[in-house]
Amino acid sequence: MKGKLATLYQKDGTKKILASLVSILIGLLVGAFVVIIVGLFNSRISLKGAWEGVRLIFFGIFSTGRDASGALTWGFNPTSLGNTLFRAMPLIMTGLSVAVAFKTGLFNIGAPGQYLFGTMASLMVALSLPTEKMGAVPVWIIAFLAGVLAGALWGAIPGAMKAFLNINEVLACIMTNWIAANIVTWAFDISNFKNVAESTKTGYVYKTTFNGVATAKLGLDKLFPGSQVNAGILVAILAAIGMYVLINKTTLGYQLKACGSNRHAARYAGIKDKRNIVLSMAIAGALSGGGAALYWLSGNTEFFWSTYQSLPAIGFNGIPVALLAVNNPIAVIFTGIFMSMLNVIGLQMSNLTAYNEYLTDIIVAVIVYLSAFALVIRMIFESRKKKAPAAEKKAKENEEPPKPDAAQNGKGGEQA
Repeated sequence: MKGKLATLYQKDGTKKILASLVSILIGLLVGAFVVIIVGLFNSRISLKGAWEGVRLIFFGIFSTGRDASGALTWGFNPTSLGNTLFRAMPLIMTGLSVAVAFKTGLFNIGAPGQYLFGTMASLMVALSLPTEKMGAVPVWIIAFLAGVLAGALWGAIPGAMKAFLNINEVLACIMTNWIAANIVTWAFDISNFKNVAESTKTGYVYKTTFNGVATAKLGLDKLFPGSQVNAGILVAILAAIGMYVLINKTTLGYQLKACGSNRHAARYAGIKDKRNIVLSMAIAGALSGGGAALYWLSGNTEFFWSTYQSLPAIGFNGIPVALLAVNNPIAVIFTGIFMSMLNVIGLQMSNLTAYNEYLTDIIVAVIVYLSAFALVIRMIFESRKKKAPAAEKKAKENEEPPKPDAAQNGKGGEQA
């Protein structure tokens, strides 16, 4: 049994999983430490309130609120679980976007811009096509494909700059991110999609339900009553499975990974490296744009378009999702759900404790950015793996040679 565990530990995949789990644990512990410190120095919270905050960090997804006496209650919370799946939907897509680019040797930091272009294309198509003539389902499909295509086109731009002009994709992605932010702001500013029916709102675009378009529930609303979950999460999971098959089971996936490993060697082997670099970034952009389309076509929320001074965090949050998943498309499903769970827990801390929303944002940020330590932890595991054989070899060299057995000596003498 011990030998099997040692063999399992030596596998590269095991080290990757352990590194991600250690990163998650460190992040949660740091969040708990911040909660305790704030609670000790805040008279309104006290140690009891801090302990409740710590419990919510680790088990908040199972909190059902407070009872009549004010104590926290626990159990199956379908609303929180459903909202977790809903929020995980775009995270899985942007995580896939970053992971697929990583697999091909590219760093797609342009997911926010691709997400914005997918938002713009999907909302404009969904709100402009006549659903009374075409039907809501065909309009939803066309709007979703429009978001995917817009993201792909915007992602292909830094890919083309990398392939044909040898411009670093990170610089090109940063440039296209801010160009996208300004284009989207301008496009919605001159459009007639602004929500003017509700006079209390400014700078908001109509929900897609204004045009009768919303993602189907497919019975998920009965499993998770009171939540925003819909069939979009199923589309995101299918996209993850599709990316896994593409990268690991197809010739195109092999070519993309070959270009990522060594572009010049791939070209020598007859692989079209320039085409594959552009194609890789286009696929990454399509995933980000598709994530935006899934989120906004749900019909649950309104898009705030006015004066975009910052990029959508959902695009950048795809980076730690991909890092925690070690760029494995299937693992992205679980890390995306985990990151979404942290968001829901942050909301529960604001609603159920005296901790304000800014503190919960700090906790979530710490956990998100500590996920980058997965790479460092894996390097530590790898260094230990290299030191172990060297230590064993040195120990064998220091051992004394075995003494000959007397019986063997006698037998040898008889033979002589």
